[in-house]
Amino acid sequence: MINTLQAQLSHFSAHTLGNKTNGEDLIASRAELELPNEDLRTQLTTSFLGAFNSAEYYQFTSTDGDFRHNPMFQWTKEIFDSANQFHMKSVSIAKHLYEVSVHPLIKSGDLFVAMFSNIQIDGTQTEALGIFKSENKSSVLKLTTKKDGRFEVNIQSGINLEKLDKGCLIYNLDEDKGYRLSILDRSGKSSDAQYWRELFLRVEPVKDEFQATRNILDIARHFVVDQIGDEFELSKADQIDYLNKSIGYFKKKDEFNQKEFEKEVFEDPEVIKSFRKFDKDFREQFSIDREDGFSISAEAVKKQSRVFKSVLKLDKNFHIYIHGDKELIERGVDKDGRKYYKIYYKQEL
Repeated sequence: MINTLQAQLSHFSAHTLGNKTNGEDLIASRAELELPNEDLRTQLTTSFLGAFNSAEYYQFTSTDGDFRHNPMFQWTKEIFDSANQFHMKSVSIAKHLYEVSVHPLIKSGDLFVAMFSNIQIDGTQTEALGIFKSENKSSVLKLTTKKDGRFEVNIQSGINLEKLDKGCLIYNLDEDKGYRLSILDRSGKSSDAQYWRELFLRVEPVKDEFQATRNILDIARHFVVDQIGDEFELSKADQIDYLNKSIGYFKKKDEFNQKEFEKEVFEDPEVIKSFRKFDKDFREQFSIDREDGFSISAEAVKKQSRVFKSVLKLDKNFHIYIHGDKELIERGVDKDGRKYYKIYYKQEL
């Protein structure tokens, strides 16, 4: 986990980026920003680092698979090796981002590059290079007092530090593997948003317990939602039961075992056989390594739980949330051909 309570901001530069395709310019600062007081320095540190609280990490890569050929890796290394290189390399980073911002829908904005010390990652103290882009302005209502005692109100436009659009923290850890990074991107998965990760940073997920947990949960969910219903005669309630069993296994276990998981969740040998084929095909399609056993990441389970939907939707009249024993819900058809579900319970809560 990331602990930034003792973090300190040591270097800070800012640049303005336009969209090259739209004929907008890059305006690079000639020097680092001067921060006039410690309160401002503390506020910037808190605001920039506040959004990074996930144990999901990435590492640099490149088109040929050698992270050392990634210019972002090179500039990061030079900054970590010599703080005197900070501002000059921040300009190089700004120019690189400007050059890859070629999609016409990419918004112009302000780029901030910062150096932080005293950050703890999983108990290890280190420094981090932070890169942040703000693409949207917020309006602020400012009330001031005039000399005659009357009030004056103005609307000012500025950057909301609580809602930075994109960011990354590059930790001075695992240099021999392409460093370790945390990434923030609020733009979603639209084609114009992918440039931050894929063109600018060029990163891939670190192969650790978080990623391994996330991968198998993702595979299990896609199997139940997209595949199992095509091969076996199942009700929607049965599918939800498989989803609940899948996430339930990870919530109660500390270690993942592939065969144990298959037996506890899917039970039926034919369903297990189908899952194994789906698992193999899915991993080959998305280049995911197979791991039959690993320590389960509780944070990955918590994050993936949000996409495991246990809601049975019936026309536009009813939503039934199924969290437990599927034997307590019974499906049928009455003499008039109307479909129904019968639900058994002990008490209303």
